[in-house]
Amino acid sequence: MATETKFIIKTPCSSANIGPGFDVIGLALSMYLELHVSVDRSVSGSSLPLNCRITYEGEGQDSGEISLDPEVNLITRVALYVLRCHGQRSFPPETHVHIKNPIPLGRGLGSSGAAVVAGVMLGKEVGGLHHLSGERLFDFCLMIERHPDNVGAALFGGFVGTYLKPLTPEDTARVEIPLSEVLPAPAGGIDTGDTPPSPPHGIGHHIKFPWAQEIKAVAIIPEFEVATAKARAVLPASYPRPDVTFNLQRIALLPVALGQSPPDPELIYLAMQDKLHQPYRQTLIPGLTEIVESMTPATQPGLLGVCLSGAGPTILALATSNFEEIAGKIIAKFKENDIVCNWKVLEPAEGTTVTRS
Repeated sequence: MATETKFIIKTPCSSANIGPGFDVIGLALSMYLELHVSVDRSVSGSSLPLNCRITYEGEGQDSGEISLDPEVNLITRVALYVLRCHGQRSFPPETHVHIKNPIPLGRGLGSSGAAVVAGVMLGKEVGGLHHLSGERLFDFCLMIERHPDNVGAALFGGFVGTYLKPLTPEDTARVEIPLSEVLPAPAGGIDTGDTPPSPPHGIGHHIKFPWAQEIKAVAIIPEFEVATAKARAVLPASYPRPDVTFNLQRIALLPVALGQSPPDPELIYLAMQDKLHQPYRQTLIPGLTEIVESMTPATQPGLLGVCLSGAGPTILALATSNFEEIAGKIIAKFKENDIVCNWKVLEPAEGTTVTRS
Protein backbone atom coordinates (compact mmCIF):
# COMPACT_ATOMS: atom_id res chain seq x y z
CA MET A 1 0.00 0.00 0.00
CA ALA A 2 1.41 3.41 -1.03
CA THR A 3 2.36 5.61 1.89
CA GLU A 4 2.96 8.75 -0.17
CA THR A 5 0.10 10.67 -1.72
CA LYS A 6 0.34 13.55 -4.15
CA PHE A 7 -2.28 15.93 -5.46
CA ILE A 8 -2.70 19.40 -6.95
CA ILE A 9 -5.24 21.97 -5.76
CA LYS A 10 -6.05 24.56 -8.42
CA THR A 11 -7.98 27.70 -7.44
CA PRO A 12 -8.89 30.53 -9.84
CA CYS A 13 -8.46 34.22 -9.19
CA SER A 14 -11.61 36.30 -9.07
CA SER A 15 -12.99 39.73 -9.81
CA ALA A 16 -15.59 41.05 -7.38
CA ASN A 17 -17.97 44.03 -7.39
CA ILE A 18 -18.56 43.66 -11.14
CA GLY A 19 -20.06 47.02 -12.12
CA PRO A 20 -22.92 47.73 -9.69
CA GLY A 21 -22.50 44.40 -7.86
CA PHE A 22 -20.65 45.76 -4.83
CA ASP A 23 -20.10 42.91 -2.32
CA VAL A 24 -22.58 40.76 -4.27
CA ILE A 25 -21.32 39.56 -7.66
CA GLY A 26 -18.07 37.71 -8.38
CA LEU A 27 -16.42 36.23 -11.46
CA ALA A 28 -13.85 33.41 -11.42
CA LEU A 29 -11.11 34.04 -13.99
CA SER A 30 -8.55 31.83 -15.69
CA MET A 31 -5.45 32.63 -13.65
CA TYR A 32 -4.82 29.97 -11.03
CA LEU A 33 -3.18 29.55 -7.64
CA GLU A 34 -1.80 26.00 -7.47
CA LEU A 35 -0.80 23.91 -4.46
CA HIS A 36 1.37 20.90 -5.31
CA VAL A 37 1.04 18.73 -2.22
CA SER A 38 2.78 15.54 -1.15
CA VAL A 39 2.25 13.65 2.11
CA ASP A 40 4.54 10.80 3.25
CA ARG A 41 2.69 8.97 5.99
CA SER A 42 5.49 6.42 6.40
CA VAL A 43 7.48 8.95 8.41
CA SER A 44 6.81 9.33 12.10
CA GLY A 45 8.08 11.97 14.48
CA SER A 46 8.62 14.65 11.84
CA SER A 47 10.90 17.49 12.90
CA LEU A 48 9.05 19.99 10.68
CA PRO A 49 6.91 22.67 12.37
CA LEU A 50 3.36 21.29 12.38
CA ASN A 51 4.74 18.45 10.15
CA CYS A 52 4.59 20.84 7.18
CA ARG A 53 7.18 22.32 4.81
CA ILE A 54 6.26 25.18 2.46
CA THR A 55 8.03 26.22 -0.74
CA TYR A 56 6.88 29.06 -2.94
CA GLU A 57 7.22 30.56 -6.40
CA GLY A 58 5.36 33.45 -7.92
CA GLU A 59 4.07 36.90 -6.98
CA GLY A 60 5.77 38.39 -3.92
CA GLN A 61 8.57 35.81 -4.00
CA ASP A 62 11.40 38.33 -4.19
CA SER A 63 9.88 40.89 -1.84
CA GLY A 64 9.55 38.51 1.09
CA GLU A 65 5.81 39.14 1.40
CA ILE A 66 5.03 35.42 1.58
CA SER A 67 5.95 33.60 4.79
CA LEU A 68 7.14 30.00 4.54
CA ASP A 69 6.31 29.39 8.20
CA PRO A 70 3.22 27.14 8.34
CA GLU A 71 2.11 28.94 11.51
CA VAL A 72 2.06 32.26 9.63
CA ASN A 73 1.34 31.51 5.97
CA LEU A 74 -2.33 32.21 5.24
CA ILE A 75 -2.92 29.02 3.25
CA THR A 76 -1.56 26.66 5.89
CA ARG A 77 -3.12 28.63 8.75
CA VAL A 78 -6.52 28.18 7.11
CA ALA A 79 -5.87 24.48 6.52
CA LEU A 80 -4.86 24.10 10.16
CA TYR A 81 -8.11 25.72 11.25
CA VAL A 82 -10.10 23.15 9.26
CA LEU A 83 -7.97 20.31 10.65
CA ARG A 84 -8.29 21.44 14.28
CA CYS A 85 -12.04 21.80 13.95
CA HIS A 86 -11.96 18.07 13.22
CA GLY A 87 -9.64 16.98 16.02
CA GLN A 88 -6.36 16.97 14.06
CA ARG A 89 -3.74 19.16 15.75
CA SER A 90 -1.22 19.29 12.87
CA PHE A 91 -0.63 18.20 9.31
CA PRO A 92 0.10 14.55 8.50
CA PRO A 93 3.81 13.66 8.79
CA GLU A 94 6.08 15.05 6.08
CA THR A 95 3.52 17.24 4.34
CA HIS A 96 5.12 19.37 1.61
CA VAL A 97 3.12 22.22 0.08
CA HIS A 98 4.66 23.86 -2.97
CA ILE A 99 2.73 27.03 -3.84
CA LYS A 100 2.68 28.40 -7.40
CA ASN A 101 1.01 31.80 -7.43
CA PRO A 102 0.71 34.00 -10.54
CA ILE A 103 -2.08 36.12 -9.00
CA PRO A 104 -0.84 39.66 -8.27
CA LEU A 105 -1.08 40.60 -4.60
CA GLY A 106 -3.27 43.51 -3.55
CA ARG A 107 -4.46 44.30 -7.08
CA GLY A 108 -8.16 43.44 -6.92
CA LEU A 109 -7.94 39.95 -8.41
CA GLY A 110 -8.84 38.01 -5.28
CA SER A 111 -5.39 36.81 -4.21
CA SER A 112 -6.40 36.47 -0.55
CA GLY A 113 -9.73 34.89 -1.44
CA ALA A 114 -7.95 32.29 -3.57
CA ALA A 115 -5.52 31.59 -0.71
CA VAL A 116 -8.39 31.07 1.74
CA VAL A 117 -10.27 28.74 -0.61
CA ALA A 118 -7.11 26.77 -1.41
CA GLY A 119 -6.31 26.55 2.30
CA VAL A 120 -9.75 25.19 3.18
CA MET A 121 -9.45 22.61 0.40
CA LEU A 122 -5.94 21.71 1.63
CA GLY A 123 -7.31 21.02 5.10
CA LYS A 124 -10.04 18.83 3.66
CA GLU A 125 -7.65 16.79 1.53
CA VAL A 126 -4.77 16.21 3.95
CA GLY A 127 -7.20 15.53 6.78
CA GLY A 128 -9.20 12.99 4.79
CA LEU A 129 -12.33 15.06 5.47
CA HIS A 130 -14.15 13.91 2.36
CA HIS A 131 -17.57 14.35 3.97
CA LEU A 132 -17.19 18.14 3.74
CA SER A 133 -19.44 19.40 0.94
CA GLY A 134 -18.78 22.48 -1.16
CA GLU A 135 -21.37 24.41 0.81
CA ARG A 136 -19.74 23.42 4.10
CA LEU A 137 -16.32 24.45 2.77
CA PHE A 138 -17.95 27.80 1.93
CA ASP A 139 -18.85 28.17 5.63
CA PHE A 140 -15.20 27.69 6.61
CA CYS A 141 -14.08 30.20 3.97
CA LEU A 142 -16.52 32.80 5.26
CA MET A 143 -15.23 32.46 8.82
CA ILE A 144 -11.96 33.86 7.48
CA GLU A 145 -12.78 35.99 4.44
CA ARG A 146 -16.07 37.87 4.79
CA HIS A 147 -16.35 38.67 1.09
CA PRO A 148 -18.59 35.96 -0.37
CA ASP A 149 -18.29 37.33 -3.91
CA ASN A 150 -14.54 36.56 -4.07
CA VAL A 151 -14.50 33.24 -2.21
CA GLY A 152 -17.76 32.10 -3.81
CA ALA A 153 -16.35 32.63 -7.29
CA ALA A 154 -13.00 31.01 -6.39
CA LEU A 155 -14.66 27.98 -4.79
CA PHE A 156 -17.58 27.34 -7.13
CA GLY A 157 -16.36 28.99 -10.34
CA GLY A 158 -18.15 30.97 -13.02
CA PHE A 159 -20.20 34.14 -12.67
CA VAL A 160 -21.90 34.08 -9.27
CA GLY A 161 -24.24 36.06 -7.11
CA THR A 162 -23.68 35.65 -3.37
CA TYR A 163 -25.21 36.68 -0.08
CA LEU A 164 -24.63 36.22 3.65
CA LYS A 165 -27.31 35.17 6.09
CA PRO A 166 -27.82 37.45 9.12
CA LEU A 167 -25.71 36.11 11.96
CA THR A 168 -26.89 35.72 15.53
CA PRO A 169 -25.02 37.70 18.21
CA GLU A 170 -23.28 34.47 19.18
CA ASP A 171 -22.20 33.83 15.59
CA THR A 172 -21.09 37.42 15.12
CA ALA A 173 -18.34 36.92 17.67
CA ARG A 174 -16.87 34.24 15.38
CA VAL A 175 -16.69 36.01 12.04
CA GLU A 176 -12.97 35.32 11.72
CA ILE A 177 -10.59 32.53 12.66
CA PRO A 178 -10.26 32.31 16.48
CA LEU A 179 -6.49 32.47 16.10
CA SER A 180 -5.70 32.30 19.81
CA GLU A 181 -7.35 28.87 19.89
CA VAL A 182 -5.75 27.66 16.68
CA LEU A 183 -2.23 29.00 16.37
CA PRO A 184 0.63 29.69 18.77
CA ALA A 185 2.38 33.06 19.03
CA PRO A 186 3.15 35.20 17.10
CA ALA A 187 0.37 34.28 14.68
CA GLY A 188 -2.45 34.44 17.17
CA GLY A 189 -1.66 33.69 20.77
CA ILE A 190 -1.20 30.74 23.08
CA ASP A 191 -2.20 27.37 21.69
CA THR A 192 -4.83 26.28 24.22
CA GLY A 193 -5.03 22.75 22.81
CA ASP A 194 -8.80 23.13 22.57
CA THR A 195 -10.79 22.33 19.47
CA PRO A 196 -11.82 25.65 17.90
CA PRO A 197 -15.51 26.26 17.31
CA SER A 198 -16.76 25.17 13.89
CA PRO A 199 -18.49 27.70 11.65
CA PRO A 200 -22.27 28.04 11.76
CA HIS A 201 -24.00 26.16 8.96
CA GLY A 202 -25.19 28.07 5.90
CA ILE A 203 -23.31 31.32 6.50
CA GLY A 204 -23.43 32.19 2.83
CA HIS A 205 -25.19 31.13 -0.34
CA HIS A 206 -24.48 31.47 -4.04
CA ILE A 207 -26.17 31.15 -7.41
CA LYS A 208 -24.50 30.79 -10.78
CA PHE A 209 -25.53 33.12 -13.57
CA PRO A 210 -25.14 32.35 -17.29
CA TRP A 211 -22.27 33.96 -19.17
CA ALA A 212 -22.21 34.49 -22.94
CA GLN A 213 -19.27 32.56 -24.39
CA GLU A 214 -18.31 35.46 -26.66
CA ILE A 215 -17.36 37.66 -23.70
CA LYS A 216 -13.75 37.78 -22.45
CA ALA A 217 -12.27 39.82 -19.60
CA VAL A 218 -9.32 42.09 -20.32
CA ALA A 219 -7.52 42.71 -17.02
CA ILE A 220 -5.29 45.80 -16.96
CA ILE A 221 -3.08 45.44 -13.90
CA PRO A 222 -1.22 48.53 -12.58
CA GLU A 223 2.08 47.96 -10.80
CA PHE A 224 0.97 49.22 -7.41
CA GLU A 225 -1.17 47.78 -4.64
CA VAL A 226 -4.35 49.05 -3.01
CA ALA A 227 -5.03 47.46 0.37
CA THR A 228 -8.65 46.35 0.74
CA ALA A 229 -8.86 48.05 4.16
CA LYS A 230 -7.73 51.33 2.63
CA ALA A 231 -10.20 50.98 -0.24
CA ARG A 232 -12.97 50.33 2.28
CA ALA A 233 -11.99 53.34 4.37
CA VAL A 234 -12.77 55.81 1.58
CA LEU A 235 -16.37 54.60 1.28
CA PRO A 236 -19.10 56.59 3.04
CA ALA A 237 -21.04 55.26 6.01
CA SER A 238 -24.32 55.92 4.18
CA TYR A 239 -25.42 56.66 0.62
CA PRO A 240 -27.97 59.00 -0.98
CA ARG A 241 -31.15 57.16 -1.92
CA PRO A 242 -30.84 58.05 -5.66
CA ASP A 243 -27.40 56.42 -5.79
CA VAL A 244 -28.70 53.22 -4.18
CA THR A 245 -31.63 53.16 -6.61
CA PHE A 246 -29.21 53.73 -9.50
CA ASN A 247 -27.23 50.62 -8.57
CA LEU A 248 -30.28 48.49 -7.85
CA GLN A 249 -31.69 49.25 -11.29
CA ARG A 250 -28.46 48.19 -12.97
CA ILE A 251 -27.74 45.12 -10.88
CA ALA A 252 -31.16 43.81 -11.89
CA LEU A 253 -30.04 44.03 -15.53
CA LEU A 254 -26.46 42.82 -15.28
CA PRO A 255 -26.84 39.00 -14.93
CA VAL A 256 -29.34 38.93 -17.79
CA ALA A 257 -27.25 41.21 -19.99
CA LEU A 258 -24.05 39.18 -19.59
CA GLY A 259 -25.87 35.90 -20.25
CA GLN A 260 -27.40 36.88 -23.57
CA SER A 261 -25.86 35.69 -26.83
CA PRO A 262 -25.05 37.62 -28.91
CA PRO A 263 -24.17 40.26 -26.29
CA ASP A 264 -25.87 43.66 -26.47
CA PRO A 265 -23.04 46.23 -25.98
CA GLU A 266 -25.30 49.15 -25.09
CA LEU A 267 -27.27 47.15 -22.52
CA ILE A 268 -24.13 45.74 -20.89
CA TYR A 269 -22.46 49.16 -20.78
CA LEU A 270 -25.55 50.60 -19.06
CA ALA A 271 -25.76 47.67 -16.64
CA MET A 272 -22.10 47.99 -15.56
CA GLN A 273 -22.33 51.53 -14.22
CA ASP A 274 -21.85 52.14 -10.51
CA LYS A 275 -22.26 54.89 -7.92
CA LEU A 276 -21.50 53.01 -4.69
CA HIS A 277 -17.77 52.36 -4.76
CA GLN A 278 -15.95 53.40 -7.95
CA PRO A 279 -16.50 57.18 -7.59
CA TYR A 280 -15.08 57.10 -4.05
CA ARG A 281 -12.01 55.08 -4.99
CA GLN A 282 -10.84 57.43 -7.72
CA THR A 283 -8.64 59.18 -5.15
CA LEU A 284 -6.69 55.92 -4.72
CA ILE A 285 -6.47 55.08 -8.42
CA PRO A 286 -5.40 58.02 -10.60
CA GLY A 287 -7.21 58.05 -13.94
CA LEU A 288 -9.99 55.68 -12.84
CA THR A 289 -12.92 58.01 -13.48
CA GLU A 290 -11.64 59.13 -16.89
CA ILE A 291 -11.05 55.51 -17.94
CA VAL A 292 -14.53 54.34 -16.90
CA GLU A 293 -16.29 57.34 -18.45
CA SER A 294 -14.29 57.62 -21.69
CA MET A 295 -14.28 53.94 -22.72
CA THR A 296 -17.66 53.12 -24.28
CA PRO A 297 -18.95 50.75 -26.97
CA ALA A 298 -19.58 53.79 -29.15
CA THR A 299 -15.94 54.89 -29.03
CA GLN A 300 -14.27 51.46 -28.94
CA PRO A 301 -15.37 48.54 -31.16
CA GLY A 302 -15.55 45.24 -29.30
CA LEU A 303 -15.89 46.84 -25.86
CA LEU A 304 -18.90 46.03 -23.68
CA GLY A 305 -18.08 47.78 -20.42
CA VAL A 306 -15.37 48.80 -17.98
CA CYS A 307 -15.25 48.51 -14.21
CA LEU A 308 -12.92 48.36 -11.25
CA SER A 309 -11.95 44.80 -10.32
CA GLY A 310 -12.58 44.27 -6.63
CA ALA A 311 -11.04 47.09 -4.62
CA GLY A 312 -8.64 47.82 -7.49
CA PRO A 313 -6.39 49.02 -8.88
CA THR A 314 -6.96 46.46 -11.67
CA ILE A 315 -9.40 47.56 -14.35
CA LEU A 316 -11.62 44.92 -15.94
CA ALA A 317 -12.81 45.55 -19.49
CA LEU A 318 -15.39 43.10 -20.83
CA ALA A 319 -15.10 42.70 -24.58
CA THR A 320 -15.76 40.45 -27.55
CA SER A 321 -12.84 41.54 -29.76
CA ASN A 322 -10.00 44.07 -30.17
CA PHE A 323 -8.55 43.08 -26.81
CA GLU A 324 -5.06 44.48 -27.43
CA GLU A 325 -6.42 47.79 -28.65
CA ILE A 326 -8.70 48.11 -25.62
CA ALA A 327 -5.84 47.31 -23.25
CA GLY A 328 -3.57 49.77 -25.02
CA LYS A 329 -6.01 52.65 -24.61
CA ILE A 330 -6.50 52.01 -20.89
CA ILE A 331 -2.76 51.57 -20.34
CA ALA A 332 -2.20 54.90 -22.11
CA LYS A 333 -4.58 56.60 -19.68
CA PHE A 334 -2.65 55.17 -16.74
CA LYS A 335 0.64 56.21 -18.33
CA GLU A 336 -0.54 59.84 -18.25
CA ASN A 337 -0.39 59.44 -14.45
CA ASP A 338 3.04 57.75 -14.59
CA ILE A 339 1.55 54.34 -13.78
CA VAL A 340 2.99 51.25 -15.46
CA CYS A 341 0.65 48.33 -16.23
CA ASN A 342 0.56 44.90 -17.73
CA TRP A 343 -2.50 43.14 -19.08
CA LYS A 344 -4.04 39.73 -19.67
CA VAL A 345 -7.04 38.34 -21.52
CA LEU A 346 -8.89 36.05 -19.12
CA GLU A 347 -11.96 33.85 -19.40
CA PRO A 348 -14.53 32.66 -16.87
CA ALA A 349 -13.03 29.72 -14.99
CA GLU A 350 -14.33 26.63 -13.26
CA GLY A 351 -14.04 26.51 -9.49
CA THR A 352 -11.42 24.88 -7.28
CA THR A 353 -10.36 21.41 -8.37
CA VAL A 354 -8.24 18.63 -6.90
CA THR A 355 -6.19 16.39 -9.22
CA ARG A 356 -4.43 13.31 -7.88
CA SER A 357 -1.18 12.11 -9.40
